[in-house]
Amino acid sequence: MSPPDEIQGALRRLGRRGVRRWGSGRAVVTVTVVTVGGGPAVLLTRYAGSLGGHSAEFALPGGRTDRWESASSAGRRRLTEEFGMRLSPESVLGLLDDYVTDTRFVITPVVLWGGEHDPAVGVLAVPFADLDVEPVFVASSESDRPVIRLPMHGGWLHAPTAAVLHQFREVVLLRRRTRVAAC
Repeated sequence: MSPPDEIQGALRRLGRRGVRRWGSGRAVVTVTVVTVGGGPAVLLTRYAGSLGGHSAEFALPGGRTDRWESASSAGRRRLTEEFGMRLSPESVLGLLDDYVTDTRFVITPVVLWGGEHDPAVGVLAVPFADLDVEPVFVASSESDRPVIRLPMHGGWLHAPTAAVLHQFREVVLLRRRTRVAAC
């Protein structure tokens, strides 16, 4: 079985949870799986230095979904805009659980197969082995729930990127039906 087939099967077994919330904005992030140096990896981007509180953080590519646009189409569009990667509808392997932010956005994580890839400047290819880390949960003044962080390359990935990659690790790498906080 090929890596895309295995990932697609793991996502099907999850039975994802979608969230519909009246008045909430919709957004997507892409978990783009590629082969780099012979092994599977996930692509991250670095926020611009001018983004205040998120300056220079690594994150999954994504953003707002246009009206009437499916999550899968929006994810592929965002990947083209941010990385110049044009992927076909067949590249969509599945979706992870929706993630609701405290700013009233519902984020749908779209898992894509990008094939063999040579990352560009500003793009980090994180090998699957580097995703196999235990999360840290911390109190936050912005939320009544603990917030997830993942150690990554000497720093931290923060929610929602950390939550999405944690669920990806649990579902795809470890074959566990782990949920992220949906509401």
